[in-house]
Amino acid sequence: MSDTPVLGFDTQQIHAGSHPDPATGARQTPIYQSTAYVFRDAEHAAKLFNLQEVGYIYSRLTNPTVAVLQERIATLEGGAGAVCCSSGHAAQIMALFPLMAPGRNIVASTRLYGGTLTQFSQTIKRFGWEAKFVDFDDTDAVAAAIDDDTRAVFCETIANPGGVITDLDAISSVTKAAGVPLIVDNTTATPYLCRPFEHGATLVVHSTTKYLTGNGTVTGGCVVDSGTFDWSASDKFPSLSAPEPAYHGMKFHETFGALAFTFHGIAVGLRDLGMTMNPQAAHYTLMGIETLSLRMQRHVENAAKIAAWLETDPRIEAVGWAGLPTSPYRERAERICPKGAGALFTIALKGGYDACVKTVDGLNIFSHVANLGDARSLIIHPASTTHRQLTEDQQIAAGAAPNVVRLSIGIEDAADLIADLDQAIV
Repeated sequence: MSDTPVLGFDTQQIHAGSHPDPATGARQTPIYQSTAYVFRDAEHAAKLFNLQEVGYIYSRLTNPTVAVLQERIATLEGGAGAVCCSSGHAAQIMALFPLMAPGRNIVASTRLYGGTLTQFSQTIKRFGWEAKFVDFDDTDAVAAAIDDDTRAVFCETIANPGGVITDLDAISSVTKAAGVPLIVDNTTATPYLCRPFEHGATLVVHSTTKYLTGNGTVTGGCVVDSGTFDWSASDKFPSLSAPEPAYHGMKFHETFGALAFTFHGIAVGLRDLGMTMNPQAAHYTLMGIETLSLRMQRHVENAAKIAAWLETDPRIEAVGWAGLPTSPYRERAERICPKGAGALFTIALKGGYDACVKTVDGLNIFSHVANLGDARSLIIHPASTTHRQLTEDQQIAAGAAPNVVRLSIGIEDAADLIADLDQAIV
């Protein structure tokens, strides 16, 4: 019997995790809109609840539609397993939950989505956790920020909003030396442009709301585990390495090996936090992923044309797209995201804050929304919206200065998008 062939990305984005429905022969994954599932008998139920057998109990934990999406995203990322949940923000908490405890901290990039900065700087304090923010272009500073209480390092592949690409190779070298996991938000790159596990990441998180779904219809999140981190190498991660009282002293890492984090995410994280993805959202995202590579190619092509045009416009002070030949991140972009530097970036307007507001209000094709990664082109002024809660210094550090607008370039005709920007920019 021949070895199973390694399938290409375009094939996997359609077929990974999916099989014809055994009951009906349906080729598209059905929406299993069911709360609970009938057990074969009492012994079957007991084995499921004791994690001795894999199956379906209750849709807060597992659902057949969501399970297909989890396998598909894990396959595309090259991971061992994945857990889907209700939003990208939920995915971030789900990723941290098995790692953290009161008094512990994470080291996070200063270049993050404004909502993530708030979640990390304010909300996680309620759990007794702390975040230390560092410029990830300074790897020595990242290394210096890691201490005995650090349990994770967090960054974005392509930073939202600024489009800056993180040197994942350099950062992962720091985290491996420190013995802590590297969590990478790969939302803005997607596994088509970058697979962070190939650059040393431990965990990947997604807001599936964005490019993976691609049509602005449903919210969702996902945590993908590389399966390569040794959770038992130290006593820093007892949720995964020590006996779990709720499961009669079972040790997740000892029992499940490379799938320890994934099983913990379902058996403890979803069980107790309840951040469940609904099956209809999973269905929409599965349909979106089927065209991911095609859309990302067009997103990047359009972004390249529009960024090049903007760079020559006298009303523009700076363009943040890392794929430009003049970008200080060009070499990094070619290494980390060889298929393109994404389609999310910022532009700084010479007219300042007021010019940004007038530009946003003057556009016709671009939609002014708090989202990104849609097939439609989107725009927002972060300083007055997503990053409004930050100080001006924090806004500047995050790449969201008052004179900056964020563009999420869609898949429309590039000439039409350029014309729309041209008539609106002040």
